[in-house]
Amino acid sequence: MADASTPPPSATEERATSRQIGALRALVPFLRPYRILMAAALTALVATAMISLALPLAVRRVIDTFNVGEEALLDQYFIAALAIAGLLAIGSALRYALVTRLGERVVADIRKATFDRVISMSPVFYERIMTGEVLSRITTDTTLILSVIGSSISIALRNFLTFVGGLILMLLTSAKLAGLVLLIVPLVVVPILVLGRRLRVISRENQDWIAASSGNASESLSAVQTVQAFTHESASRKQFADMTENSFEAARRRIRTRAYLTSIVIFLVFSGVVGVLWIGARDVRAEVMTVGALIQFLIYAVMVAGAVAALSEIWSELQRAAGATERLVDLLETQDPVNDPAAAQILAQPVQGHIRFENVSFRYPARPETAALDGITLEIKPGETVAFVGPSGAGKTTIIQMILRFYDPQSGRITFDGVDLRDLSRDAFRREIALVPQDPVIFAASARENIRFGRPEATDAEIETAARAAAAHDFIAALPEGYDSYLGERGVMLSGGQKQRIAIARAILRAAPVLLLDEATSALDAESERAVQAAVEELSAGRTTLIVAHRLATVKKADRIVVLEAGHIVDTGTHDALVAKGGLYARLARLQFTDGIAAE
Repeated sequence: MADASTPPPSATEERATSRQIGALRALVPFLRPYRILMAAALTALVATAMISLALPLAVRRVIDTFNVGEEALLDQYFIAALAIAGLLAIGSALRYALVTRLGERVVADIRKATFDRVISMSPVFYERIMTGEVLSRITTDTTLILSVIGSSISIALRNFLTFVGGLILMLLTSAKLAGLVLLIVPLVVVPILVLGRRLRVISRENQDWIAASSGNASESLSAVQTVQAFTHESASRKQFADMTENSFEAARRRIRTRAYLTSIVIFLVFSGVVGVLWIGARDVRAEVMTVGALIQFLIYAVMVAGAVAALSEIWSELQRAAGATERLVDLLETQDPVNDPAAAQILAQPVQGHIRFENVSFRYPARPETAALDGITLEIKPGETVAFVGPSGAGKTTIIQMILRFYDPQSGRITFDGVDLRDLSRDAFRREIALVPQDPVIFAASARENIRFGRPEATDAEIETAARAAAAHDFIAALPEGYDSYLGERGVMLSGGQKQRIAIARAILRAAPVLLLDEATSALDAESERAVQAAVEELSAGRTTLIVAHRLATVKKADRIVVLEAGHIVDTGTHDALVAKGGLYARLARLQFTDGIAAE
């Protein structure tokens, strides 16, 4: 489990300065398909900004031209003000609706693109990152991006237009006073740039700790029975609490930095406004400018000051979103060492299931010092049943993973019907393989849907036939709702043997020409094992079958047994021949298959 005292690697990563807010450019490909929606939102935004900027002009006109007794003119001004308010309300509502819809649509696309990417990544990728962290990026980080696209960017653009438009109208109203205001701008910009850079680093660290705590929680909850069985609850609570506190500490520093930034900017801006108002009041007294002009300038100054203050707050939101975008881009741009070729070859039909290992060597990326397979050369003929035995760590399961091309060998090659696996699309040959893993995966769905996972287009009758063949029908029928019974997350409502029979039924339903059984009967009782073994023997007829097993009943009827040790093939032959020969297999047989040998 992750060390709660050590920051996630990316938390201390300093990115190039040019990639701060610029990281948000990665969102452009997701925004591009919605140009019309963006144009409509931008139109509404510009219209509302222009209407807002027109109000001070009306105020000046009222103050400078209105005389006592002109009640009719006063009524016209206020009717016009109500009309402007109505247009402003309609424009604001339209802008909100369009921008929010755009944000939801884009974030939905980002989530789908990220999931599409990570669901196809090979196991090499998941050796370096926890699934909980991936989920945090898909949920928490995209929520940050949603707040930016659906709110912050719109507010930022509106305030930017207000700032630019107000500044221009301030210059037109009084160049002297506007010049004084501009002297304050550098004092405001400097803290935004300096503290903004710091804010981005802290925001990234905050998000990394959130992801780390999410990964830790996911790991602990997925193994909650083991945690409780070993009375590890207190340690797990402490570890999660430490990570959460680290996340809170980063958030506290982010909040403090943002508070400093906001207070500095607001103080400087409004101090400048007060100073300019003081000078303007002296100009009015000297009759250099009118009262209406001063009030118009003051309104624009307040609007510009408010826009700058809002932009300083939004800047921190953009910093957080930039960090979140970088983390998502990391996922989207991660290079998977196991890829489909640009021009994939096509398997000849019908598929034979002829598999060859040609001097294959492989080391797991997480354990590069140890060879999982070392110079393996092996041919598995179509329709042959081959069993793999050997001590733990000998390379048995690695053989299965290499056939599924979860990994590529560092040297040598593996062929499927004469074609190198690396020259085929992974979907093309995996469709021809049915797998029963050592740890069967049960999805949070009904028994029917769990079996149908093997072949989505299968009928209910075919599903029941597969369940009967896997000796699973009786216990499924006894469930409260039969085949429609919900099995719980990870099949929590089933025993280990029942889970394995569901997985076997799934493989039987797939009816693929190649069958991979990785300890497929390890969790079955003797009666269920005999029933499943009979089903497997019937299923394997005419199919290439690879069996990783320790039980004699599964191994002894194989056409050939391959004995592995430390990544090498040390012997091959039938059960009787290997027992007679002595050596590693005979020793394993005495230790693990005593009952079977005694029955001979």
